[in-house]
Amino acid sequence: MTAPVWDLARLNYEPMQASDLDEVFALEQRVYPYPWTMANFVDSLNSNYEAWVLRERDGHLLGYFLLMAVVDESHLLNVAVSAEKQGQGLGRFLLNQAVACSRGLGMESVLLEVRPSNTRALQIYERYGFKQIGRRKGYYPAANQQREDAIVMRFQV
Repeated sequence: MTAPVWDLARLNYEPMQASDLDEVFALEQRVYPYPWTMANFVDSLNSNYEAWVLRERDGHLLGYFLLMAVVDESHLLNVAVSAEKQGQGLGRFLLNQAVACSRGLGMESVLLEVRPSNTRALQIYERYGFKQIGRRKGYYPAANQQREDAIVMRFQV
């Protein structure tokens, strides 16, 4: 089975609004075992971080990303694609948009953290060109009140 080819010109890619947050939060809850809280999303919007949603023409939420610009580097805080649409090129589209957004802001690189256990995301980032530059010990919550490290990756814009 081949993945559908998305006509990205026919999708709606637009800034995230407060009115999107219930849907964004619901998608977050479905795709991550340790999701962001609603307060994380509200704080990001209130801080005027770059936050974008991707929707089908019928309004169905496909994914989103949030990006914080700091001095000369963007920090990709969160990116997600609806579980039923993963593996169809939408994650790469959102990464392209995050990098383009960073470039437009005059940033030199994009930084992100990813769980070592999230092998699918690691592969996506590595194929895209992100390089591992470090590790944050005990960065993420994990099962049984444990913590999981984060692999820190950077992409030169």
